[in-house]
Amino acid sequence: GMALTSCTVPAAGKPTFDLPEDEMEIGVGIHGEPGRKRMPLKTADEITEMLALSIIEDPAYSRTVRELDEEKGEWVDVALEDPPFKAGDQVLAFVNNMGGSAAVELPIIYRKLHEICEKKGLKIVRNLIGPYITSLEMQGCSITLLKMDDELLELWDAPVKTIGMRWGI
Repeated sequence: GMALTSCTVPAAGKPTFDLPEDEMEIGVGIHGEPGRKRMPLKTADEITEMLALSIIEDPAYSRTVRELDEEKGEWVDVALEDPPFKAGDQVLAFVNNMGGSAAVELPIIYRKLHEICEKKGLKIVRNLIGPYITSLEMQGCSITLLKMDDELLELWDAPVKTIGMRWGI
């Protein structure tokens, strides 16, 4: 994700970080944490391309999780790896408003994301665009791409009736 402004956590009463108007923060956290990198402000298309390609062109994603080995009755570390994106993959595209961005900005981000995915051979089969995971009044956005298979599509398309989401009911 990226931010044009910080947010003010109520308990702290001050912005979590200071950001000049001509700069942006890349890699911000959803709880208002500062990002990994600060750089001069770019256009919406340039920002979208930078964020999208950092996901699409990233090598395999690996992580270690702890799972319970029921036979031994103890926790063990398990290495998991998600292969990189490749042409032909079906994806869910999630463009998230970090909380303080104007609603009209998200379709601009999505338009460019869709264009990039098409060029890379990724097929967006579902999308979600809006303020779903926010950091109070932080101006910015995040992009998430999730590989979808038939099982995930079926689960995604199942009826949902919550305060924030409703479909299929």
